[in-house]
Amino acid sequence: MSQPALTSTRPYMIRAWHEWCSDNGLTPYLLVKVDHTVSVPREFVHDGEIVLNVGMDATGGLSLGNEEVRFKARFSGKVREIIVPVERVQAIYARETGQGMGFEVEDAPDDGQSSSEQPSQPSTLEVHGHDPMGGDEPQADASSPAAGEGGTQSTPARKVSSLRVVK
Repeated sequence: MSQPALTSTRPYMIRAWHEWCSDNGLTPYLLVKVDHTVSVPREFVHDGEIVLNVGMDATGGLSLGNEEVRFKARFSGKVREIIVPVERVQAIYARETGQGMGFEVEDAPDDGQSSSEQPSQPSTLEVHGHDPMGGDEPQADASSPAAGEGGTQSTPARKVSSLRVVK
């Protein structure tokens, strides 16, 4: 008798790291590799990536599902609905400490097969020298959310080389 296919561990790891950050008073950030399946304000995408603050104070209606991360957030004062397929999440980490977990994100193969058919292995990571608030690049509005609306900070993503995998 064959064993049923196992689901991806990625959404469970994202939820676990989000909870750990929240429990410890840290700010969870998602590093997302943007493609046509990701719904984010394109003006905040740099080098095909975006960093999203997914803390409870910065989002409205946050849902960390098995297929997608969904929430409402403010960008330059305008509320936007954000939808990120889980397979596009490159990392989740704490802004203050850099501790988190990284994931491989592969571009869809040309033969029409989904990249989700190939399981990716998560890696524990620390972000060193990564100041998501630093630099002179444009940033999203970090103002307080209005009642029933989310707020977020979106900062330009640094190159993945700034992430160091810790084994």
